[in-house]
Amino acid sequence: MVKKILITGAGGRIGAALRAGLKGRYETIRLVDLQPIEDLEEGEEAVQADICDLQAVEDMIKGMDGVVHLAASVSARGWETMFEPNFIGTYNIFEAARRQGVRRIVYASSIHAHGFYRREQKVAPDSPPRPDSIYGVSKVFGEALGRFYADKHGMEVVGLRIASFQPKPTTVRHLGTWLSPRDCVELVDCSLQAKGIHFEVVYGVSANSRELYTDPNRANIGYIPLDNAEDYAAEILAAMKPEDEPEMERAFHGALYVPVGFSGDLSKIS
Repeated sequence: MVKKILITGAGGRIGAALRAGLKGRYETIRLVDLQPIEDLEEGEEAVQADICDLQAVEDMIKGMDGVVHLAASVSARGWETMFEPNFIGTYNIFEAARRQGVRRIVYASSIHAHGFYRREQKVAPDSPPRPDSIYGVSKVFGEALGRFYADKHGMEVVGLRIASFQPKPTTVRHLGTWLSPRDCVELVDCSLQAKGIHFEVVYGVSANSRELYTDPNRANIGYIPLDNAEDYAAEILAAMKPEDEPEMERAFHGALYVPVGFSGDLSKIS
């Protein structure tokens, strides 16, 4: 059983939700971020460190049972800003965990790993990658790295393709992509505690009536989402129409990441 966990990127929005929701469920929650984390509560520890430093990562992982890897640079642009945290840092997490004998890794992937699929196509965990940005490419890399460490080194990896994590849905697109804070906490907890895991990819979404994904794998970790963006549909649709979303964003799963820097041929993206 996983009792001691490390959360990277713990100073972010998802990290804050996990701190609140996982409180009392784990013996130790070690919080890692580039910025100092204060106001620690019982059972929490804080480490200010850079995941691009392999020795620092190995030191912080020591003694843990599982890792929730959230830390990343999030943007539609920028190899320069992505390379170190999203590629080097993610490698360091898996390699340090291997060296320290920590088998369970929950990796925060993203729907931007398949953002260039057209939205009328329901994607699934086994759909071939189709990233919409360097950020999406970095998430494909992280998933591939997770599968490699599972196959090569016997680690237990769950990749979470997180969609729209928000306190509540606010756009028409969110009606299909929303992940509530409550469901996010349960998703991560299930990913940490599920038995018989080798490598799984699970979509990070709530129980939305208009869900855009096919996800049989959530049953493999026991994830049963409770919240539904449809509860907010009347409010959202009174404020905006589906056609209010820019046409190119509306056409693809990756939405606003798709048009940034685009110079391709839309007719060839079927």
